[in-house]
Amino acid sequence: METRHNFGSKIGAVLASAGSAVGLGNVWRFPTEVGNNGGAAFIFIYLICIAVIGIPVMMSEFLIGRNTHANTISAFAKLAPGKWWRIEGVAGVFVAFLILSYYIVISGWTLFYLIESLGGQLQADKDYGLVFNDFVSNPWLPVLTGAAFMGLTHFIIARGVQSGIEKSSKLMMPLLLFIIGILVVCSFSMPGSSEGLRFLLKPDFSKLKASVILSAVGQAFFSLSLAMGCLCTYASYFRADTKLTKTAVGVSTIDTVVAILSGFIIFPAVFSVNGVNVDAGPGLVFITLPNVFNIAFSHLPLLGYVFSGFFYLLLLLAALTSAISLHESVTAYVLEAFHVSRRKAAAAVSVSCMALGVLCSLSFGVLGDLTLFGMNIFELFDYTASKIILPIGGIIICLFTGWYLDRKLVENELTNGGTLRFRLFRLYYFIIRYVAPFAIAAVFVQELLA
Repeated sequence: METRHNFGSKIGAVLASAGSAVGLGNVWRFPTEVGNNGGAAFIFIYLICIAVIGIPVMMSEFLIGRNTHANTISAFAKLAPGKWWRIEGVAGVFVAFLILSYYIVISGWTLFYLIESLGGQLQADKDYGLVFNDFVSNPWLPVLTGAAFMGLTHFIIARGVQSGIEKSSKLMMPLLLFIIGILVVCSFSMPGSSEGLRFLLKPDFSKLKASVILSAVGQAFFSLSLAMGCLCTYASYFRADTKLTKTAVGVSTIDTVVAILSGFIIFPAVFSVNGVNVDAGPGLVFITLPNVFNIAFSHLPLLGYVFSGFFYLLLLLAALTSAISLHESVTAYVLEAFHVSRRKAAAAVSVSCMALGVLCSLSFGVLGDLTLFGMNIFELFDYTASKIILPIGGIIICLFTGWYLDRKLVENELTNGGTLRFRLFRLYYFIIRYVAPFAIAAVFVQELLA
């Protein structure tokens, strides 16, 4: 078995972990939640949820990973030998594998739209709903773009922790933030953009209901990539002097800034075109926004060309950083459990995920009639992962850290053996034992009943 490596620097650990958290959901799901739930009022609740629930749960994953220096399954097995807690490790690796298998499909769509944008195809007057439907129902083109995206992910994973994951994170995360800055400036330059900013920044507290608060909890939980095994795996590569609390705050801050700035990109752009609403999911970035780019920049086609190109490059980078962490979560287990080389482990994961990815892609076309519980293959994978496994996994992580692990072990990890001061430890411990599991359970029940 290959030697286990650590991240070479603290900034590399932060950027890699932030890359895991920052994904497509920051760009299309967060603005949609903001638009549907009171603008700045939702953002205010969301920030509270990040601080009260997101960061403590992330710290719990970090301490489990760094304490054991093992893949997610082995980490729980080491801390609770012979106990059923190992199931959480299995669930974490499985859900990462499941999510990656359909995540590469959406990422392939993003790659296709980037290519179309660079070729000037998104600057024409088209029915973008028809364009999108024709593309996703094509039997081979989405599979090809998904395979290309998986190939890029595989290349980075196969190079290892420092040469692959850390090196690429140091390149992609600053580039991602730079592109966001450019897009925010361009979006502000659109006519009528002030209306979008007003909508985003003006709180509508009349919409603050229990369901909105639960939506904020759910968005905070899923946005940070919690309970997927990714953060636990990355933490297993942390050095002994890594400050877990500081890293968790840094990762959460970067993730939140990206999400909020995405709103600053999308809302001014959407409000600059009359009669266009913020839609949810793929409809926002693959149907609504190409039309917005075309209309808003009709007087400056070159600026529209640059804006759309940078926007889909931003999406691709966000997708890639998350896919890398999902892939590594599974690869680390295969590598250590079966004692094979990293390249062989990465290849096994890539081929297996791609096989399921093909089925997910074809579920929008030739396999569209193949359904279970009223869902096609893609929808079934997404529902199983996000609505069932992830929230249950989050609850188990809270219970494991707060009720099973020795309190001294937890405090020792978060203070680096007592060398750091953590004045809020009692508050953290209370949250992880009582507040966080209850909040996640409430979201879980709401999602099942929705």
